[in-house]
Amino acid sequence: MQATQGAVNLWPLIGVAVIIAGFILRQNPVMVVIIAAVVTGLTAAMPIDKILISLGTGFVKTRNLPLILLLPLGVIGLLERYGLKEQAQRIIAKIKSATAGRLLMVYLFVRELTAGLGLVSLGGHPQMVRPLIAPMAEGATENRYGSIPDQLLYKIRAMAAATDNVGLFFGEDIFVAFGAIVLMQTILRGYSIEVNPLHMALWGIPTAISAFTIHAFRLRRLDVEIERELGFQKTAETVVTEAFTGEKA
Repeated sequence: MQATQGAVNLWPLIGVAVIIAGFILRQNPVMVVIIAAVVTGLTAAMPIDKILISLGTGFVKTRNLPLILLLPLGVIGLLERYGLKEQAQRIIAKIKSATAGRLLMVYLFVRELTAGLGLVSLGGHPQMVRPLIAPMAEGATENRYGSIPDQLLYKIRAMAAATDNVGLFFGEDIFVAFGAIVLMQTILRGYSIEVNPLHMALWGIPTAISAFTIHAFRLRRLDVEIERELGFQKTAETVVTEAFTGEKA
């Protein structure tokens, strides 16, 4: 809106505050979004009937979205029920040199590479991290040290989820048809600045490499932490076993 047309109305931004407050208070997400939409419409001086029409139109356009999301979750649930997690742990246990950090480094590289090619759906928390990557990282740790304390187990799972986030976020910036690149090009074009989308994508490569290096260092520290905590525990158990049996484990 131009300055000559009057000041910009910022009151509709209250809808954002409603969403933040609703999620902080852990209210029903659907109800929070509906209330935020109504508040935004009212503060923007929209008639009630137009607000309801907009909500109905949005619902009709996205009514097939729950089906698209729930079908893959159902398939993954069936695979887990019939031993997908156990099979993943069994496979990784056969690789003696595997550790949680090394496994997640490999996944980070693959995730960044595929996201850079535009294949962002090949990974993800529900379809890849929870049923495969996290169990494999847990299996690699259990294969080396035995049982894992809950606190460390949750940290391994959190790092598996973080690895997927980092790989996707910094990998997709390299893809020339990524929405953010198209958006930046459109905005710059509005200011008479012409930028080649390919050049913008290529400048995302140094950032992706830096993100990989930094997160790989964090994964290396995860291995060190696991070794420090569980390695000491395993050594203590071995000493106790030898003391009672008189034989070396």
